[in-house]
Amino acid sequence: MPRAGLTRSRVLDAAADVADQVGFDAVTPSAVARAVGIRTPSLYAHVDGAEDLRDGITVLALAEMADAASRNVAGRSGGSALHALADAYRDYARAHPGRYAATRRRLAPDHTGVGVGRRHSELLASVLRGYGVPEEDHVHAVRLVGSTVHGFIALEATGSFDHSDPEADASWTRVVDVLHRALDSWPTA
Repeated sequence: MPRAGLTRSRVLDAAADVADQVGFDAVTPSAVARAVGIRTPSLYAHVDGAEDLRDGITVLALAEMADAASRNVAGRSGGSALHALADAYRDYARAHPGRYAATRRRLAPDHTGVGVGRRHSELLASVLRGYGVPEEDHVHAVRLVGSTVHGFIALEATGSFDHSDPEADASWTRVVDVLHRALDSWPTA
């Protein structure tokens, strides 16, 4: 019997907190059960195993990050929107490293949470419309921006920039500025 007041949503919130504390790869049903104060077998009243638990963290984190990015981008266009989007992702990764790592995980194509991931592509597509990137090139531009932004964030998270000057913040601003110029001068057919 599930513990009174404990819901799937609360379990996933606790699991996401565990991910931020110990790393997404270290999240286990037993660690989450301890975090919510139940025995591991009782956790299965709320999740269908370790894979469902990880999927739940992924969907939760994708939704949180999309919400943060949407708030940042609202009312902006061009370089301002691009910086706002990129900064939202970086800020989220810094504040929630385990959750951010979960967003880099692929969900099965038929998973009900795939639509949450699509919000990110749609948000970036709306930023791209401010640049005049042709619709047929959006997939290429999305891949360029995503690879650059998430690549930088991943390298920074592993400490790759810790032993060189200038600070990573200076490089971040320049990198996003270069992306802005690339998008602003996107070649048309």
